[in-house]
Amino acid sequence: MSTSTRRLEILRAIVDEYVATQEPVGSKAIADRHELGVSPATIRNEMALLEEEGLITAPHTSAGRIPTDRGYRVFVDKLAEVKPLSAPERRAIESFLEGALDLDDVVMRTVRLLADVTKQVAVVQYPSIMKSRVRHVEVVPLTPSRMMMILITDAGRVEQRVIELTRDVPEAFIASIRGQLNNAMAGQSLPEVADRISGIIEGYSATDRRDVSLIISAVIEMAIERAEEKVVLAGTANLARFSDDFQMTMHPVLEALEEQVVLLRLLGDAADTVKVRIGSEQSEQNLKSTSLVTVGYGDAFGEAGSSLGALGILGPTRMDYAGSMAAVGAVARYVGRFISEGSYK
Repeated sequence: MSTSTRRLEILRAIVDEYVATQEPVGSKAIADRHELGVSPATIRNEMALLEEEGLITAPHTSAGRIPTDRGYRVFVDKLAEVKPLSAPERRAIESFLEGALDLDDVVMRTVRLLADVTKQVAVVQYPSIMKSRVRHVEVVPLTPSRMMMILITDAGRVEQRVIELTRDVPEAFIASIRGQLNNAMAGQSLPEVADRISGIIEGYSATDRRDVSLIISAVIEMAIERAEEKVVLAGTANLARFSDDFQMTMHPVLEALEEQVVLLRLLGDAADTVKVRIGSEQSEQNLKSTSLVTVGYGDAFGEAGSSLGALGILGPTRMDYAGSMAAVGAVARYVGRFISEGSYK
């Protein structure tokens, strides 16, 4: 193999060994456990060059080396091959949403599964209502002059309003407005709702128009109101398994994870493909001893780059990147398909 290829393979060996053992890695260990076809002396020379490039470093006075954030980045970009999931992991992912009752249930099952499979902190963002399409509008009479409007999106989000009408209305009026709203809104994106239903009022008599106007206003409010984005997490106790990796930085990490706005920022640039942010690449100062693996899920409007939500895992930089990337990607694909098919509605 060429010198540059050999150097990358030695970097791969150092990452693999360090992730597995948490011990600095020496040339003899690489020679003994990895069939590179070169002597320990050659490995030492290549490790010296890797150190000059800033990809590995010697902690304290140890003879071994550990990867730097930059070394992990090269590993992820050039060397990490997504590991096939084990049979138990596949079974867990395939069955974790069976029997899910509603969107809250789907999200909570997802975050718990992700934390369990990866043994890291899992973070899941609810589907964004503003990236959804209308699945159905329901009008439920509570009294002759009071009704509940329910807006259901294709992401499983449910918005509702109770409306006080100006008078008692007959069942025929309820059936008419329900049909008109669904004909105009079904399949439409929420930002388009106002334009689609504003003309409905023209088909009603002067007597009905005031109440129709109240209903239309309520539906538009439900569609355009940007509900607070919501993020849930699970598995913070998993950080205790890596206490040595954080040394004095565990408390700031836990503090950061308590802030909803921080969690939203972590997932804010999740893409259609799995993305990894390593150590010093983290924008949050308190998280620079961690790595983050994220991806979007769901396919809003069938367009690339328009995920309904995002999920990911966070842990120490000494992470099984290949396994974590595989698990995050598999869970995102499954939950996205489950939501888009409306399997729990």
